Amino acid sequence: METRSEQLLRETAAVLEHNILDYWLTLRDPRGGFYGEVLSSGEIQPDAPRGVILNARIIWSFAAACRQLGKPAYLAAAEAAKDWFTAHFIDPVNGGVYWSVTASGEPLDDKKQLYAQGFAVYGLSELYKVTHDELVLEAAVSLYRTVEAHFADRLNGGSVEALARDFSPLEDMSLSEHDINADKTMNSHLHVLEAYANLYRVWPDAGLKTALVQLLDLICQKVMASDWHLQLYFQRDWSVLPGGISYGHDIEASWLLLECAFATRDIDIISRIRPYTLALGRAGNEGILPDGSMSYEKRADGTVDLSRQWWVQAETVVGNLWLWKYHGDAEAAGRAFACWAYIRDHLVDRTVGDWYWAILPDGSPDLANPKAGFWKCPYHNTRMCLEIMKLFE
Repeated sequence: METRSEQLLRETAAVLEHNILDYWLTLRDPRGGFYGEVLSSGEIQPDAPRGVILNARIIWSFAAACRQLGKPAYLAAAEAAKDWFTAHFIDPVNGGVYWSVTASGEPLDDKKQLYAQGFAVYGLSELYKVTHDELVLEAAVSLYRTVEAHFADRLNGGSVEALARDFSPLEDMSLSEHDINADKTMNSHLHVLEAYANLYRVWPDAGLKTALVQLLDLICQKVMASDWHLQLYFQRDWSVLPGGISYGHDIEASWLLLECAFATRDIDIISRIRPYTLALGRAGNEGILPDGSMSYEKRADGTVDLSRQWWVQAETVVGNLWLWKYHGDAEAAGRAFACWAYIRDHLVDRTVGDWYWAILPDGSPDLANPKAGFWKCPYHNTRMCLEIMKLFE
């Protein structure tokens, strides 16, 4: 008789290959790279602008899948994404990556967002693990050095949220329409941390390790609040700006911080960070709903957004499996199984492919937001499936 764990492995492996990655392989543009937007109906928008986050995450997703599953088609897709990315998103004059380009590859929004530099490092360093292409590693290291040279705040710690093309200051540094204009954000620092840890695994530089450990401590000491939730927005001196609670980021950070601590291979650092990650996981799970899914966020006014966004559900599964495996929380495994069942039964789009952006509070799929776009990528759900495979090895 099949166990719950065997069922989870079988179902997520099938979804990864046939629902997620097979679908994203169809989005390669014959002109190069990947299309910038696909509607929820599956209609490709061939001339849509291309965002740096989508493209960096495509590199990471196919490279990570190839490294774990060994399929040549995944490596070919990662290489194709990398070729277009390095040709069009990297600023050849100033360094760093643009926020967006046209479908033909011309700079569109040329600001340098900290978050984007992080994902570029993350994607390229993952590809290097597969190809050992020194030019890919050089590009990743160059982007890391760009962050340290231009974004790092030596006085207050951390990094500024965004800069202009030439790294001069910007008035509006907001990451998205959902975010406020803040000097520093939790979100960007969390994902720069993730990028630095991934780069350190292939390039164990002493300065990079120092920066990695400083980010770990900064998130635990400055970004986490006394109630163990992550605070979202900050002034330059780390004074807190108004913001709500992002349950998805809490549960995501609960395992990412520990994974990044593991990357240091330093037992003292791991031991120092571990209690924070347990507290974060417990805080994030406050958003769990009776059907096993995770609500999106609690807004600053105290109201709760009950939409079940794709990335939040994926991180809920992984975060709870890490709570089970690394913190001995026996009930966390049940939460992971329940959230996966919700994903399988509601979020996976069996008609078009991949997952819906969200399930709305009334139980219907969110068809207004795209299947692929600036923020809708194969990263969270691919990573969830790969993490499940690794956790049960």
